[in-house]
Amino acid sequence: MKKAIVIGSGFAGLSAASFLAKYGWDVTVIEKQSTPGGRARQLKEQGFTFDMGPSWYWMPDVFERYFKCFGKKVSDYYSLQRLDPSYRIIWENEMINVPADYNELKKLFETIEPGSGNKLDKYLQQAEYKYKVGINKLVQKSGQSWNEFLDVDLIKGLFKLEVFSSIQKHIYKNFKNKKLRQLLEFPVLFLGALPKDTPALYSLMNFADIKSGTWYPESGMYSIVEAMYSLAKELNIKFYFNENVISIIAKKNLATGIKTEISESNTKKIKHYDADVIIATADYHFVETQLLPQQLRSYSESYWNNRVLAPSCLLYYIGLNKKLKNITHHTLFFDVDFEKHGEEIYVTKQWPTEPLFYVSATSLTDKKAAPAGCENLFFLIPVASGLTGDSESLREFYFEKIILRFEKLTGEEIKKSIIYKKTFGPVNFVNDYNAFKGNAYGLANTLLQTAVLKPSCRSKKIKNLFYAGQLTVPGPGVPPALISGEVVAKEIRKHFNS
Repeated sequence: MKKAIVIGSGFAGLSAASFLAKYGWDVTVIEKQSTPGGRARQLKEQGFTFDMGPSWYWMPDVFERYFKCFGKKVSDYYSLQRLDPSYRIIWENEMINVPADYNELKKLFETIEPGSGNKLDKYLQQAEYKYKVGINKLVQKSGQSWNEFLDVDLIKGLFKLEVFSSIQKHIYKNFKNKKLRQLLEFPVLFLGALPKDTPALYSLMNFADIKSGTWYPESGMYSIVEAMYSLAKELNIKFYFNENVISIIAKKNLATGIKTEISESNTKKIKHYDADVIIATADYHFVETQLLPQQLRSYSESYWNNRVLAPSCLLYYIGLNKKLKNITHHTLFFDVDFEKHGEEIYVTKQWPTEPLFYVSATSLTDKKAAPAGCENLFFLIPVASGLTGDSESLREFYFEKIILRFEKLTGEEIKKSIIYKKTFGPVNFVNDYNAFKGNAYGLANTLLQTAVLKPSCRSKKIKNLFYAGQLTVPGPGVPPALISGEVVAKEIRKHFNS
């Protein structure tokens, strides 16, 4: 039986490992942290439970398809609750709840912009086509050659997919109201680029948002990690935690294994693992620059520095000693200049003047997320990747800003009720996840960073070294990470039939 080593146990790592095990490989996963999950780790302190990373459950069909590949169902591992409202958006002088029911949403659109309800029907019909072709065709490609895209459905639908137009133009052509435009542009922020730089193909995210819905997995997003980890163990995959991979051992153009380091009682212990294939799902740039000698790297440092990165972020995990009334599970604060903050993330690349921010309050939906009579809040401020100056004092500066706005706009006083607080920022993304320039989401999904134009999922120098995760195909996000693991496992099966 051929041996595979997977570096990292995030969503992409768990997916790649499980598919390879299904294909008959002997799989071992090496993880730097003490638990599986990567950026989707869980934080438990003083009775509060927080998802440390992803907090939105979209595209439930992708998760169902994943488990179905192994003869399982999502419900074998966790239950789902559809959120209603899906989320709330707060502007300076207005607030709207986005209803789960589509007819109610159309009515809402009509009250804001007469005639926009029918336009939304047409817009989402186009988005549904893009979603079905995108999820079933585009994201399943390994990006090794343009020939992969010589597909009848893709060629027929090239113009309908609107790859060469921006989603901002697409939205602005259909809707005039500024708030409706922002509502439809918001999901694109998950893709890590400004709407004007993101292909209109990604209106498929609006279909995912509006038609597929926003869900909450019982006990939080970490339930997905636990489910995938449980499935992986059922497939006899071996896991080693608290081990740092310090090098990939290669002879000429072939990797023979890895070397890891374990810290035990103030001493360092070195271990070796042999492998026929290695799948790196840790940060791509880190793997190339720190685990491989220069002559075996696929990309130069200038190549990496010219990539357009998705944002980093400032995160705040907050426990309150009281319950709140005027919030929803997901709340987006768009009460400051939407375009200006975007420019500061992607163009001028500076710490924001007045940031947009997002708040998740899982304890509203899940009583186990906080002690009785308490609330847990997760604050997120998107910031540019590659910034310097991240510090506790800077984080506190921004926290004070957003807390004042939160209290003013919700009518809820919380500052005096904080009994637990932890911050996480670009420095932590670097230290905990080896994230290139402290990025939180990976590469931006711009036209010039799509498919074949992304960093390759197969090393150009080492024939049995592969990559999965947010810096390669298909891109950032939890569902794409699951698909990324599957895509690379299929590529390995194609080249190294076990």
